[in-house]
Amino acid sequence: MIYLLIILFVIIVILAANVRIVPQAYAYVVERLGGYDSTWSVGLHFKIPILDRVAKKVNLKEQVVDFPPQPVITKDNVTMQIDTVVFFQITDPKMYAYGVENPIMAIEKLTATTLRNIIGEMELDQTLTSREVINTNMRSALDVATDPWGIKVNRVELKNIIPPEAIRNAMEKQMKAERERREAILIAEGEKKSTILVAEGKKESAILNAEAEKQAAILRAEAEKEKRIREAEGQAEAIRVVQMANAEGIKYLREAGADDSVLTLKKLEAFEKAANGQATKIIIPSEIQGVAGLAKSVGEVLTQK
Repeated sequence: MIYLLIILFVIIVILAANVRIVPQAYAYVVERLGGYDSTWSVGLHFKIPILDRVAKKVNLKEQVVDFPPQPVITKDNVTMQIDTVVFFQITDPKMYAYGVENPIMAIEKLTATTLRNIIGEMELDQTLTSREVINTNMRSALDVATDPWGIKVNRVELKNIIPPEAIRNAMEKQMKAERERREAILIAEGEKKSTILVAEGKKESAILNAEAEKQAAILRAEAEKEKRIREAEGQAEAIRVVQMANAEGIKYLREAGADDSVLTLKKLEAFEKAANGQATKIIIPSEIQGVAGLAKSVGEVLTQK
């Protein structure tokens, strides 16, 4: 009975030791008698004791490898250091396990040679401004080369491009000169705009002054016109009042029985008052011209005496 229990315990231990649980995003490559047998995916699996063994545990998640800087030479014979970052993912665990001895080292060497081939066909300036082109070409080349290894290259990024120190100094001087040129252009454009604004301001001010002077002249002319109109109206009103007064006086003289000579003299006096010493010409009605001539003759006779 004890032997049976011991045998049962040993069987349970052996079975438990040969149970495998594959976690998420992993795959196990299993060999039987030294040869490939199967690939275990996520879940619970059993292997035959002694005959089966887990040859390789493969990580199926996307992985990132940062390779150290590699010396490369451009088409115009400039040596620079470039380090790369490769993003890859294992798509076939069996090919990954048996395709190449050291996949990471193989990818590194392949990345270095591919980078040298691509950079060797480009000049320095083109290399510095064509990162996206270099990344795309490298990804395509690496993806084709690593496909037999069960690896898919998703992205390749140039992390740093380090030119020689002399080239860096020349580039810094060029950048400084370019910044100074842009600064000078901005200053000149600012001064030009300022000059234009000042000229436009002076022009606007001259236009406003001319408009103001024109408006003032119009107002002065209108004021002078209004003044003359009012003076003329005042003189007309004065003449009207004088004429009315004389008419009233003549009316009273007629009512009092005065003869025509007296009335004519009164009319002349009315014209004299109407002129007020300012008129240069007075039009005398025909009916009193004879009397006016008579008065002049009398005046001359009195003067001779």
